[in-house]
Amino acid sequence: MLDAMPASATPQKLVIKTLNNSITLENILVGEVWLCSGQSNMEYTMRKNSKVEMPDSVKDWPVNELQTAHNKNIRIFLVDRKKMKPNPTHSGWDIAEDSALRSFSAVGYFFAKKIYEELQVPVGVIASSIPGSRIEPWMPREAFTALPFFRDQTDTTHKIDGEPGKFYETMIAPLAPFALKGFLWYQGESNCFLGERLQYSYKMKALMDQWRKIWNNTTMPFYYVQIAPFAYSKQKGQVPYTEESEPEFWEAQALALKIPHTAMITTTDLNFKIDDLHPHFKWEIGKRLAIAALSNVYGKKELVPMGPVYDKMKLQQNKIVLSFKYTGNGLISNDNKPLSNFEIAAADGKFVPATAAIKNNTVEVFAAGVDHPVAARFGWNEADHSNLYNKNGLPALPFRTNNPLAEKFKQ
Repeated sequence: MLDAMPASATPQKLVIKTLNNSITLENILVGEVWLCSGQSNMEYTMRKNSKVEMPDSVKDWPVNELQTAHNKNIRIFLVDRKKMKPNPTHSGWDIAEDSALRSFSAVGYFFAKKIYEELQVPVGVIASSIPGSRIEPWMPREAFTALPFFRDQTDTTHKIDGEPGKFYETMIAPLAPFALKGFLWYQGESNCFLGERLQYSYKMKALMDQWRKIWNNTTMPFYYVQIAPFAYSKQKGQVPYTEESEPEFWEAQALALKIPHTAMITTTDLNFKIDDLHPHFKWEIGKRLAIAALSNVYGKKELVPMGPVYDKMKLQQNKIVLSFKYTGNGLISNDNKPLSNFEIAAADGKFVPATAAIKNNTVEVFAAGVDHPVAARFGWNEADHSNLYNKNGLPALPFRTNNPLAEKFKQ
């Protein structure tokens, strides 16, 4: 364990000596280090980023990043689980360029690039992801049994059967207690296919608690990504799906925001091909994760860590007035058209399309024929591309005011 040192881009030498041995490590920088993990959308490499075709409407797509990336102050470490057992190998740091960068997480790299641009200090990113992985293998079984929600294994609803610890033992635990600033998490598709809701919220809590525990820091930032819009309703899975099933999973992801030191990145605007489970906007996801870190961790208070998040509602005659957190410089329609994808329901619980308008940094929602509304919802479809944003350029998180899980999740 070393005492904290000031950030430095000057390559230094570290010498470790014992009575019988000496190890010298060269070209060491001092800066910020983050761990990014999850499944295929986090694993999605810079090589793929340079091959996809984007429509002309997509601006600022960094297709040539591999040709221009030569910043020696951004370092990357790609965890190879074959090298992490039984004797972990920590010799895999590379400069973020050339062949090493081609195989590295695009989300992780673009996160590091934005952090460096803003802070001008060295940034290191560790990528440890497995395509198609569920959340359970990324923590040991005791992480689940530590929570009352999972303690009774006779309840099949809460049963853990996703091979707990399979990746944790080889790809996470050997990294601790390497000094980190925080965690980036992009996973959920595999659990969404199982129809999980509240149980996924608690699995996220179990994961956060375990990782923070082994790093001996209960306040480490944990920033995660909303799974992308996708045509789950057209897939054959273990459970029947509708167009509202993915929003219900988004709702479960959002419940984890109750846990301190978290942020959730909205992606409802980052998939123009609804049949593609791996949309190509990884540079924007990395940037949004970086904005959350810059705002919450690095004191950039002019930045807003998230898009608008539903806070509370009040009834006003035949209208519902919705208030939000993270409004930043104010709420807007990002395409200057009337707000879209809002619905309202009376006591019968049947939602109908509603008119919505921004007023005094709240949103007023009403519908003809609904004189006594009791609930509203927004973006409640797997294919919705809604236009409610804050003026800082971040889209609002889908929600429903009558969330049946809200009181069941205890952080």
